[in-house]
Amino acid sequence: MSTLASVNSVIERLWPLAGASSWDSPGLVVGDPDRPVTHVHLAVDAVLDTVDEAVGMGADLLLVHHPLLFHGVSTVSEDTTKGAVVARLVRAGCGLVAAHTNADVVETGTSRVLAHQLGLVDQRPITPGATDDTGLGIVGRLPHAMTLVALARQLGDVLPPTASGIRVAGDADRVVETVALCAGAGDSLLADPAVLAADVYVTSDLRHHPASDARELMRLGRGPALVDVSHWAAEWLWLDTAAAQLRRELHDVEVTLSDLRTDPWDFAVVQ
Repeated sequence: MSTLASVNSVIERLWPLAGASSWDSPGLVVGDPDRPVTHVHLAVDAVLDTVDEAVGMGADLLLVHHPLLFHGVSTVSEDTTKGAVVARLVRAGCGLVAAHTNADVVETGTSRVLAHQLGLVDQRPITPGATDDTGLGIVGRLPHAMTLVALARQLGDVLPPTASGIRVAGDADRVVETVALCAGAGDSLLADPAVLAADVYVTSDLRHHPASDARELMRLGRGPALVDVSHWAAEWLWLDTAAAQLRRELHDVEVTLSDLRTDPWDFAVVQ
């Protein structure tokens, strides 16, 4: 029978911790390594809803993309969000493991999954990793050129719906073919030469000033159009790929994934 330790060993083989960014904190967060695991549940975020879902399904392990504890904490009091999550997991005997930037950079990582959904060809990482097939973000070509608004609509078909929708900076009729993308927060790559050379950059959490500067560069003909999508939605697509990988490795473990929307926004008023 699989244990939390043996399942975590598989997780770290699929998404090696060595690939994580220096600021990140993936890995085992909660659980007894010797405890048996018969059911793993996948989600993007370790929040109260996904914890309750996992516990209600009888899962022994919640595997999430976003780490619960990015930084050191001085309390896990249950009147704090992190304390409440940890307490519910501990009481239910459910472990918690995070695979974050270490799951972004692998060949089957978050950006690669989104790139495949768009049908991009000639894919390569924006920032190369240890091998040719690993690294942060993806640059590729659409199978055929299309307008910026058509690409935004295609993303709308690919991604699960959220209140924030899809925001675009650029002429709707602009023809695009080369796409740079980074699932999750990607404004740190806005100045990367591979991004600047693309026709459009797809990512999430673009802040006002970096996005404004990038838009001005676009107007000068020196940068891409921008498409800002939900952080949760872009990374939720990866769960299905991750689940399939785990099922191939863990024959005695049930693997399920969450459909709960953990994007933080509930509704928007369009002006």
